[in-house]
Amino acid sequence: MARASGKSEAVYERLKGDIESLRLRPGAKLSEVQLGEDLGASRTPVREAIRRLAREGLVDFAPGEVARVAAISLGGVRALFEFRMLLEPAAAASVSAAGMADERVLVPFHDLLERLEDFDESFRALDTAAQARSYQEFYEVTEGFDQAIISACRNPYLARTIHDLRSQTVRLRHLSHSGPRRMLTSLEEHRAMLKAIVHGDAQAAEAACRHHLAQTLQALIESLTGQDLAIGVNVQLDVTR
Repeated sequence: MARASGKSEAVYERLKGDIESLRLRPGAKLSEVQLGEDLGASRTPVREAIRRLAREGLVDFAPGEVARVAAISLGGVRALFEFRMLLEPAAAASVSAAGMADERVLVPFHDLLERLEDFDESFRALDTAAQARSYQEFYEVTEGFDQAIISACRNPYLARTIHDLRSQTVRLRHLSHSGPRRMLTSLEEHRAMLKAIVHGDAQAAEAACRHHLAQTLQALIESLTGQDLAIGVNVQLDVTR
């Protein structure tokens, strides 16, 4: 039983990573047989992983039908960001206030700000091709920021809800950072959030977070509609274009 559970977890992590990175495109079919052959797993752990991903909103699945990677719709993206704007600015403000009461809360944010400054300096010195290859490092810094907010948030319900949205937001990251210009803008937005938090300015942290989410939403809309797609329809993305 433990072996099956472990295999299911491995399949789940692999599929989740492929969906979040867009290696598995929105709308792609998820054949249990084919996935089992590709991943060296039986149908049971594959089916368990698919059902788990369906509960997280990354897979569309109904009994008797072929599972597919969930489509990305502009309406869904807007709804997601409207929800995030209710949650994440409040969490940023809460963490900033908590840091004033306990400096230990701010340690990871000081570290992240230092990493961000180092990355900024090195990134600007690269040519365009090298910049494109360095995106992963920036993703790691921003992921570290998001996880630090979740860990430091004093409201467990708020932290859990933000955590549960991570799979959806990570998948969209590769679309919102569609070029060096947007990534540098996002870098400035993260710098503003980090500085507000470490300086204990809860109001500025909240405002900076809300601004970042608004700008990210706009970048996503431009990225999706730039493919001549109508607003409000399901987006079947071709990441090879």
